Amino acid sequence: MTPGLPKVFVTTPLAHRALHDIADRRPENSRAAIRAAMHRGYGIEIDLQLTADGQAMVFHDYDLSRLTGERGPVRQRTAVEAAAIALKHGDGETIPTLIDVLGIVQGRVPLLIELKDQDGHMGPDVGPLEIATAQALAGYAGPVAVMSFNPHSILKMAQLAPTLPRGLVTCGYKPSEWPLSTEICDRLREVPDFATSGAAFISHDKADLERPRVAQLRENGVPILCWTIRSPKEEAKARRFADNVTFEGYLAQHPG
Repeated sequence: MTPGLPKVFVTTPLAHRALHDIADRRPENSRAAIRAAMHRGYGIEIDLQLTADGQAMVFHDYDLSRLTGERGPVRQRTAVEAAAIALKHGDGETIPTLIDVLGIVQGRVPLLIELKDQDGHMGPDVGPLEIATAQALAGYAGPVAVMSFNPHSILKMAQLAPTLPRGLVTCGYKPSEWPLSTEICDRLREVPDFATSGAAFISHDKADLERPRVAQLRENGVPILCWTIRSPKEEAKARRFADNVTFEGYLAQHPG
C-alpha cells in the first residue's frame, strides 16, 4: 500500500530550499536557512545531490560554481570534501549532509526532500542517492516525504523505504527548457507514472497548474503541492488549483 502524505504537508507552507535570504547571510539549503524556517514554523523543502562516495548532500545544483567558490560536479567530490566547501553569501557555512539537516530539524517541522535526477535523462540509472537517503532516514522521527522528477527514483525509494511518503515533481516539460528529448518531455508531461511509481502526491510547477491532468489527480484525492511561489498574489492564484505552496522571496501566510 502506498503511504499517504501526512496532513501537515498541506497545512504548513513549505520554504523552498529553506527560508533563504542572502541579504541576511542565509544561503539556499543552508543550516541558517533551515533554522530560520523552523523559527517561523514553516515546513522545509531541500534538495539532495550525490557525492563520489555515495553520500547525500543538501545542495541543489549538479555543479558547485553558482553556490560556492569551487567548480565542477558535486558528484566528483567525496562527502568529506563537499562538507568542507563554504557556501557563498554565508557566514562561513559549508554544504550540509542530509544527516546534518535531520539532526537540526529533529521532526519539529515537515521536511520535503527532493532527490535530484542522477540518471541525466529521467531514466533507470539510479540507486546510490536513493540508498543514501533511505539509510539516513531510517529511524527518523517526524513528518518527512521524498520526491523527484525522475519516476524511477521514486520507485526505487518505494523499494528501499516502503513506509516513507513519496511523490513526483512535475511540470509542463517544455523541451526548450529541459536537456531532454521531445519524446521524453511529451511522455512525462501527463504524469503517466504516478501510480506505477508508488507516488502519493505531486509537486507541480505553478505555471502549469491549470493542466487537466493536475485537476484529475486532485479530484481523485491526490494532494497537489506547487512550486515556486514568489509573492502573495502568486500564492492566492496557486491555491485555486493546489493544496499547498512551496515559496521563497516573501513570507507565506499560515492558513487560519
